[in-house]
Amino acid sequence: MTRKWDVIIVGGGLAGYVAANYLIKTNRSILLIEKGKIVGGRARTTKMNDQCFNLGPHALYKKGKATAILEELDIKLNGSSPRLSGILMDNHIEYAAPFSPSTLFSTQLLNTKERMEWIKVLLKLMTITPEKLANLTFQQWVRQVTQSKMVESLLYTLGRLASYCHAPEKVSAKAILSCVKSAMGGVLYLDGGWQTMINQLHNRATHSGMEVWQHTHVKQIEPAQQKQFQLVLSNGKKILGEHVICTTGPHELNDILSKKMVFPQREFLSQITPIRGATLDIALTQLPNQNQLFAMDIKAPLYYSVHSAFARLSNHPRNAILHVFKYHHPDQHMDGAIIKKELEQFLDVLQPGWQEYVIFKRFLPHITVNQRLPQIGDEQKILDCQTEIPGLYIAGDWASPHSILAEAAITSGKQAAEKVILNEKRHNDGDYKSRLSAI
Repeated sequence: MTRKWDVIIVGGGLAGYVAANYLIKTNRSILLIEKGKIVGGRARTTKMNDQCFNLGPHALYKKGKATAILEELDIKLNGSSPRLSGILMDNHIEYAAPFSPSTLFSTQLLNTKERMEWIKVLLKLMTITPEKLANLTFQQWVRQVTQSKMVESLLYTLGRLASYCHAPEKVSAKAILSCVKSAMGGVLYLDGGWQTMINQLHNRATHSGMEVWQHTHVKQIEPAQQKQFQLVLSNGKKILGEHVICTTGPHELNDILSKKMVFPQREFLSQITPIRGATLDIALTQLPNQNQLFAMDIKAPLYYSVHSAFARLSNHPRNAILHVFKYHHPDQHMDGAIIKKELEQFLDVLQPGWQEYVIFKRFLPHITVNQRLPQIGDEQKILDCQTEIPGLYIAGDWASPHSILAEAAITSGKQAAEKVILNEKRHNDGDYKSRLSAI
């Protein structure tokens, strides 16, 4: 017989597991399907030679909605926050980054006029309401608030740091400034990497009876009788679900939704562009320059940070885990060999002689950071996606109209679970009223 579930969750990343952890508080039968051999999605952490590596640099907003949701689920977030210090590179010259009160007044990057303008912009960022900027690109907003090329460069650098987006002329000012405001509240680097969150969410869900099928791919979701969905799996199995929460990317969602389903947002899904980057993840026995923990280039989209200075990522206290990252522009072709050389040369400047201390290094030239580059007009289209097919719910880093990254994945996961619970309550209340009217 075809097995039936109350809720089937497609995807074992943050969105799927957060949804599961809210649903296990009810008495529903829940199945989570993950196409990978291990769960976690882009929140997974790889352990190599006793060193913990996230998929590139990961940071959690300390005061974001995602952190509040994880704490609500009693997920322990052990780690600490990086200091608001470091350097910015401009034409191969190092300057103190003007992101803290002390460096703001001491840095040689800014002249007196630029310094005063940068202070005004920072004060504006603290009080701005991003929702009022939904019709502006980030570039348009930047050019409204400053005429200084240096302050403009600083804003673009801050935007990249907070959102991973390197396309100011394309992205929504609302989305980027929401990220910037969240990042200004501080971020958290996690001991043991982001897999620690996934492991806690997984253990809580499975201990409560949720079943997890790993290394299983959903080929198609199609309508079935009695307002159910049939899922066709890569191994030939077919299963039934009353509710389906799909946390795949938008293009994959388009592929697996049966053409029998009327879904007007297919064209929007096909046009969504991901945020991508290249990462050089490295473990060293020691840092040649112990004081150099953070740097960005204000002209080139380059980032460097030693995450192990603020989180326990190795069994050996002296070892250093660092990330060198390049933010990709969606319209530019990226040559992996050239990018790798660029990242290594950037590290050469910051940590001369680092090659002598390498324990492990990994270069990933084209990682997806977020499934959606946030653009003007996305909000309403995403809301339409969420209501087009009754019983089908979407979640993931692309599926929130108001946020991106882990903020979007975690908040949309919670919202999908809440909608399942609410819709079932309405259905049950309707059945009860029907029985009363029949008496």
